[in-house]
Amino acid sequence: MDDFSPNGLERTATAPFPFDNSYVRLPDRFFAKLAPTPVAAPALIRLNAALALHLGIDAARLETKQGVAMLAGNLVPDGADPLAMAYAGHQFGNWVPQLGDGRAILLGEVIDRDGVRRDIQLKGAGRTPFSRGGDGRAVLGPVLREYIVSEAMAALGVPTTRALAAVTTGEHVWRDLPEQGAVLTRVAGSHVRIGTFEFFANRGDVDGVRTLADYVIARHYPEAATAEQPYAALLNAVIDRVASLVARWMLIGFIHGVMNTDNMSIAGETIDYGPCAFMDFFHPATVYSSIDTHGRYAYANQPHIAHWNLSRLAGALLPLLAVERDTGIAVAQAAIDRFPAQFGKAYSAGLSAKLGLFEMREGDAELAQDLLDRMAENKADFTLTFRGLSDGDAAVRMLFGDPTAFDVWAGKWGQRLLEEKVAPEHRRAAMRAVNPAFIPRNHRVQAAITAAQTGDFSVFDEMMAVLARPYDDQPGAAVYGQPPKSEEVVHKTFCGT
Repeated sequence: MDDFSPNGLERTATAPFPFDNSYVRLPDRFFAKLAPTPVAAPALIRLNAALALHLGIDAARLETKQGVAMLAGNLVPDGADPLAMAYAGHQFGNWVPQLGDGRAILLGEVIDRDGVRRDIQLKGAGRTPFSRGGDGRAVLGPVLREYIVSEAMAALGVPTTRALAAVTTGEHVWRDLPEQGAVLTRVAGSHVRIGTFEFFANRGDVDGVRTLADYVIARHYPEAATAEQPYAALLNAVIDRVASLVARWMLIGFIHGVMNTDNMSIAGETIDYGPCAFMDFFHPATVYSSIDTHGRYAYANQPHIAHWNLSRLAGALLPLLAVERDTGIAVAQAAIDRFPAQFGKAYSAGLSAKLGLFEMREGDAELAQDLLDRMAENKADFTLTFRGLSDGDAAVRMLFGDPTAFDVWAGKWGQRLLEEKVAPEHRRAAMRAVNPAFIPRNHRVQAAITAAQTGDFSVFDEMMAVLARPYDDQPGAAVYGQPPKSEEVVHKTFCGT
């Protein structure tokens, strides 16, 4: 039998989502319950049928008029418990005591085919109590950017939120100019953030911090529950996941763009793709985000920022780590001090793999850094350089402004390879498995968005098909692997809020 949502929206008793919700059972101060705000004329852009299948969701039902209405927020599915989550955060290093889901509604959770609990969230679903004067809406360009980049990251093997669907709303949203409205259906391991812990800690709500920590342990880190110090084990587990995640970003030339603590997932997933980008020409100081005017979140700064953010998590957990404050501080400090080594281990191992090295030896880190320094000095393309090395392509030297700079390094690399008895075809396969041929290059993402804004989604669809197989040779799609021409270079990316 049908019932009704909090704002009067009719629910449907035949929902395609097999919801099994847990966050809604937390205390009321963790969220605000409300349904999405309806839109004028929802239309489906794209449905990720493969992801839907993995989530146990009936994709065919979502393609119906009723299903599209659910994806837009016009119908609340039966079994959903729509809510906006409360959290706070440090934004560009500055404390903001209350943020929360200002334009997103968590519909509920499903258990995927691997037995993992996943959030189903509508991003751009209208105003909430956390909107802070905003309209609660999303526009087409940023929705497509998040869809493209998050799905590309998944195909690259990087932990990430996923895109289940994107719809247009039939409404205009005002930014600098009127833009097409859109809603993204996002899937995540959860939407708990470092900033969620900060929200309660800043209020002196130790019970809230403990309740949240217990929830996160049960959902993401069950092994911590049996540890001698469960909350210290939680902190260390999050540190390990974030260290691994940021190393993976660095190894594919990814720049998140806005690593505020409210944009850092406690589950160790990449979340909140705003002004994100992949580097073309390598340089450690690369910044694309239009709002990162001082380079706080530049490519090379990402490990340092992750470390800083994790120290905020440690501070929030402090009352749970020990009865005595000084003891708690010592436990927190010991955990935080592990981050550089954990990141360094993951990053060094990744670089060695990209260079085709199977055994970590003294001098390997210096060899890799020498290559990166020469790439930066000679404006070599990050992705093409490593892919060229994978294929033994002599033309890789021509990616360098001064090809002889590569030749000098290649001589040292060749000598290092001779120290390992590895069959060339085995090494080549291993390198190609970690050095992609295709990434969502900024100018191609922008081209897909620009075409979509005129109603042409064919460029978007073609790009998605290519990015689904980033490590495969795709001769017919070679243009997607090429860096931009001078007139195509994208210098700035935008958040879209």
